[in-house]
Amino acid sequence: MGRRAFITGITGTELSAAEREFIVTERPWGFILFKRNVANPSQIAALNAELRTVLGDADAPILIDQEGGRVQRLGPPNWPVYPPGAAFGRLYDTDSALGLTAARLSARLIADDLIQTGVTVDCLPLADVPVAGADAVIGDRAYGTEPGKVAAIARAVTDGLEQGGILPVLKHIPGHGRATADTHFSLPVVDTLESVLEKTDFAAFQALADLPMAMTAHVVFSAVDAAHPATTSAKMIERVIRGFIGFQGLLMSDDVSMNALAGSIAERTRAAFAAGCDVVLHCNGKLDEMRQVARETPELSGKAMQRAQRALAARRPPRAFDRTAARAELDALIGQLGTGA
Repeated sequence: MGRRAFITGITGTELSAAEREFIVTERPWGFILFKRNVANPSQIAALNAELRTVLGDADAPILIDQEGGRVQRLGPPNWPVYPPGAAFGRLYDTDSALGLTAARLSARLIADDLIQTGVTVDCLPLADVPVAGADAVIGDRAYGTEPGKVAAIARAVTDGLEQGGILPVLKHIPGHGRATADTHFSLPVVDTLESVLEKTDFAAFQALADLPMAMTAHVVFSAVDAAHPATTSAKMIERVIRGFIGFQGLLMSDDVSMNALAGSIAERTRAAFAAGCDVVLHCNGKLDEMRQVARETPELSGKAMQRAQRALAARRPPRAFDRTAARAELDALIGQLGTGA
């Protein structure tokens, strides 16, 4: 039997019997971890090994959001703290080469942390371009407010992850920077002209269109589709994400349990697939919702299967790496800002 086109979360630090049965029966494409799933390095490595064993796929993708700053699922005392994306942007403004070096080093160190746990995919980099007055949900996670700068730093982050054997996920396509609400709680509507979006928000993603995977934004862009957020908008996916931006990799939804989306979990799942998402992401680990997602999810096939296969094939073994030297260099660079890491 083939795999189903969804990525699922789980409840805690160990698999329950019901979760094992769900994985065997429903055959998700991959898994995503959160702080609730993490106790210490040996526990998370054992959990990741068990997820793959139960699924019967030693190469099944396991994702995490490990950006640094506010969004860091692995943290002290077992893992170090990393700078937020804005720190690289500030350093870039002082010296662009140093900013890119710091971004690459941070991502390479994060990759080293992840690969040791069995995680193989990081939901990073961000290419969101914030504007004044936008909701703080992006805030200092962003690399800057100019699309060329954002794209350059995002590329450096991508390079660091890939050098460490970790696959990147570009987010939140086609842009979350203008959103005036947190999509965990409500649906943002962006009323900016499409011609302006193409030069700013969309432009940052266009420069990164070759990345293997991307995650959608639960944001309405009224100039293109006033009725649906990008995740569930066929117009946005075909005309903007696949069209203007030119992204041809695996397109996953952002978490369908977020309150920006309307309807039941089943309805949200159907809408995301109908719009053109290849894979649906469900994060909260609630088994009843996981079952709703699974019931509405087809097996991976056709173009979605090809994109998934290409994405996984893009992962390379980690390159040789001196962690101590890299951390010292990163700390010295960030120290120039007077912020510490």
